[in-house]
Order: sequence, then structure tokens, then C-alpha cells
Amino acid sequence: MRIVIEADSIGTVEAELLPERAPRTVEAIAAALPLEGIARRWGEEVYFEIPVEAGEENPVEVVEAGDIGYWPPGRALCIFFGPTPASRNPDEIRPASPVNPVGRVLGDPGAFAAVRDGERIRVKSVSSG
Repeated sequence: MRIVIEADSIGTVEAELLPERAPRTVEAIAAALPLEGIARRWGEEVYFEIPVEAGEENPVEVVEAGDIGYWPPGRALCIFFGPTPASRNPDEIRPASPVNPVGRVLGDPGAFAAVRDGERIRVKSVSSG
């Protein structure tokens, strides 16, 4: 399922939700679209709380640049574009704790470096205009 992520600092970035990775979590996120929240930064990660409650589903401890995860403890959607404070080396991207892998940024994930802490961020399906 194609989605767009929008923020004033980055404009619109296309991404996709991948139900094969965490089907129940992706279904819950898709049902809650459109989403809006306040972006927070943690190293080279942007995350924001969403109105979805899901437990761990195929959780991963290390992700790649461009991965989108759902973080169950914070009920947050996380967009990873580089190392975080939990990373154990400069080439590793490690969430604070395991995330459910729910999607992937289709463009340059480095664009998220421009997102400011406290900025409003929106996610909607491509078909929702």
C-alpha cells in the first residue's frame, strides 16, 4: 500500500506499507490513516505517536536506512535514516527496542534529516488525496 509522509521541512516523501512483514500491525495502521503527529528526533530517526495499539509482531532489533517501524512501547511510527544513540557502530541502525517492520521509504531516506523536533508530520494513503 502506497503512502505519503508530509512535513513542512521535507514536503512529500513516498513510502509503502508492507503487510507481509507485520500483517496485523500494518492492517491497524492502514485502518487509522490519515495520521498526524508531532515529530521527535532520536539520532537519525524520526518518530511520532500514532493512535494504534499493537504488540510485538515479527520484531527486529536492527533496521536499514529507509525502514519504517512501529514501536510498541511508545505506540509510535519510526522512520530510520541513519544511526541512533543505541547503534553499536556507525554502520548499524538500532531502535531503542525492537520494532515491528511495517514499511519502507521509496525515495531518499536522508530527506528526513531535515525534520525538526516538534514539527507536525502527516501520513496518508496515496488514494486519500
